[in-house]
Amino acid sequence: MPEPDAVVIDKLVKRFGTFVAVDNVSLRVAKGEIFGFLGPNGAGKSTTIRILCGLLGPTSGQATVSGFDVATQPELVKRSIGYMSQKFSLYGDLTVEENLDFFSGIYGVPKERREERKSFALRMANLEERRGELTGQLPGGWKQRLALGCAILHEPPILFLDEPTSGVDPIARRSFWDLIYDLSAGGQTIFVTTHYMDEAEYCHRVALMYKGKVIALDTPRAFKQRLGAKSMEEVFINEIERQEAATA
Repeated sequence: MPEPDAVVIDKLVKRFGTFVAVDNVSLRVAKGEIFGFLGPNGAGKSTTIRILCGLLGPTSGQATVSGFDVATQPELVKRSIGYMSQKFSLYGDLTVEENLDFFSGIYGVPKERREERKSFALRMANLEERRGELTGQLPGGWKQRLALGCAILHEPPILFLDEPTSGVDPIARRSFWDLIYDLSAGGQTIFVTTHYMDEAEYCHRVALMYKGKVIALDTPRAFKQRLGAKSMEEVFINEIERQEAATA
């Protein structure tokens, strides 16, 4: 019997007054999948993520994360996920190790497992030699790794990454994606938003989001083959032009 999908979204809508930020979105994400939300700033990606994390209630439609309803069971959703935003949510006046200790407590990691999980996060992020450094003095790429380490301390089955590579250099971005692959290989589901078109290549499947709608969904390879495109940037431009022409 197949395992249930990690994320299920059905006709999800979010309105702010007359503005529709998320417009009738439906999709499913399988366990262990790296699923990408690709689109320009303002497309509705971050709003969708916040709904799925139990931080924002939907206007209509349904969504479940790890089997929990985001509208009626937001606290259970929050316990089953890890969340990392582009702002990293770290404390700059704490050391690397102190940030990990703090988030271990916030995420409710059992006391007997905190040292083990902290050691894992330090190894995973390659921060063992920097554990005593002030977080605020770390380069952007190292802060990014630390934020990821903090987000997975409680071993969440699903990890939401909202524009996690924004503002870091290309080498740090590539290194970060290597970490994501390792987590996915270990069975974690990764739901990531990005406006970097090249990062779509790293995802198992990608949803192209534009003006609150999912305008296309497929694997990067299938997208390029179907459209005869050389890159995901070319795919995205093609899909937006087709969408604009259809609604003109």
